[in-house]
Amino acid sequence: MDAQDGGARATTLKLARGEVQTPVFMPVGTQGAIRALSPDHVLQTGSQIVLANTYHLSQRPGERIVEKHGGLHPMMGIPLPILTDSGGFQVFSLKKSKVDEEGVTFAYEVDGNQTFLSPERSMEIQQALGSDIAMVFDECLAYGVDKARCAQSIERTARWEARSKAAHRREDQSLFGIVQGGFWPDLRERSAGLTTDIGFDGYAIGGLSVGEGHAEMLAVLDATAHHLPTDRPRYLMGVGRPIDLVEGVARGIDMFDCVIPTRHARSGMLYTRVGRIRVSDKRYRSDMYAPDTSCACFTCRTFTRAYLHHLFKVGEILGASLATLHNLFFFAAYMREMRVAILEGRFEQFRAEARRVWASEAHRENDAQD
Repeated sequence: MDAQDGGARATTLKLARGEVQTPVFMPVGTQGAIRALSPDHVLQTGSQIVLANTYHLSQRPGERIVEKHGGLHPMMGIPLPILTDSGGFQVFSLKKSKVDEEGVTFAYEVDGNQTFLSPERSMEIQQALGSDIAMVFDECLAYGVDKARCAQSIERTARWEARSKAAHRREDQSLFGIVQGGFWPDLRERSAGLTTDIGFDGYAIGGLSVGEGHAEMLAVLDATAHHLPTDRPRYLMGVGRPIDLVEGVARGIDMFDCVIPTRHARSGMLYTRVGRIRVSDKRYRSDMYAPDTSCACFTCRTFTRAYLHHLFKVGEILGASLATLHNLFFFAAYMREMRVAILEGRFEQFRAEARRVWASEAHRENDAQD
C-alpha cells in the first residue's frame, strides 16, 4: 500500500501489462471496444485499465476469434491492462431455462441460441480472452429476494468460486473472488469469509447498484469491506457516480467500473467540476465557453458548448465521441486527484468538496438507468 488516509487507500497494482495506481475507475468496453472512441482516444483520457464482457464476447465474435488475434489487447489495439467480468451478472439478468449446481442454461438474447455457462466454462473463455484480471463465476440475484434465498445463493457462489479457482491455470492472469450476500450484514460477512478462505488475488463486492439507493449501498459497504484482506485490492462492481466513488474510497475500495460516463455522454450529458450539464439543452445553443472551462481534455481545449450542442442536434456521431472522451477524461482525473489527496493526507477535504458538488446526485433516479 502506498498510503492510507482514514479508510481511503492509495495502492499500486502490478499486472501482467503494467501498473495501475488506485483508486481507479475502469471504463466499460462491453463488446471489446469503448463505444464511440478509438484506442488512441482511450489513451488520451488517462484511463489506466478497461473492462470487457465475457458473456457478450463469448457469443460474438467468440473467444476463439479473440484468441486468434492473440487476445483482447492486440484485437482491441489497447495496450492497457484489461479486466474481464465472468458473465454472471449478464446471465442472471436474462430469462434462464435452467439454473442448477453445474451452471446456467439460457438463450442468448440476440439469436436465441441455447448457451451453457459454468465456472469452468467462464474460466475457459476468460483465459482465451487473455485479460489481465479475470473474475470468478458467481450467482447474482435480483434486488428484493428474501434472505433465505440469498443465504442459499452465497453458499452456491462459494462452491462456484472454488471451481473457478480450480479451473484457472493462466499464470499471467490474476483471479478475483466476488462477495455477495444481498443487504444482510451477516450474509455479507459469511460470503466474505467463504471467499477469502478460498483465497484470491483480489476481492470484489457484487450485488450492488441494482436499485437499492445510495444510503443502502453505503450500509452494505460498511458491513463488508472490513472483512476483506487489507493486502489485496478491493473492487466495487458496477458503481460509478462521482459521489459513490468518493464514498466507496472512504470505505477502503480501490477499483470501480460503470457504464455511466459513456452512456451519459451519448445523450449529451457531461460531467464537469461544478456538476453535470446536458449540452444538448437549448440553453447551450450559442454558448461559446468550453464544455468544462477547467478541463484539459481534447474536447474542452478545442470545442465550444455551442458546437457540441449542434453536433447532438443534427445527430452527428462526433458529438458522442467528443462527449465520451471528455467524460472518461473527467473520471480519470477525478480519481487521480483523489489519490493525490490520500497521499497528501487531505482526503477528508477532497471528500467534503465532492459531497458539496455531487451529493444531490445521490437523491436522483439511479444514473445507470438514465
